[in-house]
Amino acid sequence: MTSQYTPRLIGSANTLEHRVFIEQNGSVVSPFHDIPLFADQNSGIFNMIVEVPRWTNAKMEISKEEPFNPIKQDIKKGRLRYVRNCFPHHGYIWNYGAFPQTWEDPSQTHAETKAKGDNDPLDVCEIGEQVGYVGQVKQVKVLGIMALLDEGETDWKVIVVDVQDPLAPKLNDIEDVERHLPGLIRATNEWFRIYKIPDGKPENTFAFSGEAKNKKYATEIVHECHEAWRRLITGESPAKTATYDLSIRNITIQNSPGFIRRDDPAYTNIPPDSRKAPAPIDPSVSKWFYISSAQV
Repeated sequence: MTSQYTPRLIGSANTLEHRVFIEQNGSVVSPFHDIPLFADQNSGIFNMIVEVPRWTNAKMEISKEEPFNPIKQDIKKGRLRYVRNCFPHHGYIWNYGAFPQTWEDPSQTHAETKAKGDNDPLDVCEIGEQVGYVGQVKQVKVLGIMALLDEGETDWKVIVVDVQDPLAPKLNDIEDVERHLPGLIRATNEWFRIYKIPDGKPENTFAFSGEAKNKKYATEIVHECHEAWRRLITGESPAKTATYDLSIRNITIQNSPGFIRRDDPAYTNIPPDSRKAPAPIDPSVSKWFYISSAQV
């Protein structure tokens, strides 16, 4: 199922110009809108987009604002963003990414977290043993979910495993993760809690006292965010407001105001693959940060 999706690389990684488009059988598709959420709805298998491979630091993410939503590195104050290594964690500790065709609606307050959505596709932490690559489309099953409260917004983190992983048959709900991968849920909680401290920000907090909710709860959140995306892509929810301007351009959803024909110049002008060798990363990105208990 994954072979039909391949990355189209523009420019050099670790530069402002770098983009990773996703192709399906040679044609660019939007990882936000065109790739289906359900790889196999009957068996509960979902597609996920890998934005950040495990052990890497570059804060790569689907660009919600750019046409056809390529993956790019996040920028702050004109500089590329990297997550810090908070000892003993090196970079991201899972393959980190997003579910396609999901959206955390910033106009909706969740009944239990009491916070609005963060205006992003739903975040996913894939805990299998294989290190992924930027733009990879993995088939995964949902195991659980955490609710990070990030600057007053609900920022769900879905825990999943690649269905091809050797442990996948044994991982069917959140309690199985602790049984077979002891310490991973605790490390995940700690990672999200402290990762912004080296940049001078306070620790993050969680709803549910940091508890990871089970598969049933997680699956309900996935479906809620899929429904929010449906409202977005069909125009029921605005793609442009005073605070954001999302691109809903797509080539597969004909009842969407963002639907584009393949012969439209907006589509045919997507740049061809122009991959170059990665640019060097500033050595400071490799620095360890030791977060004392007094800080957290």
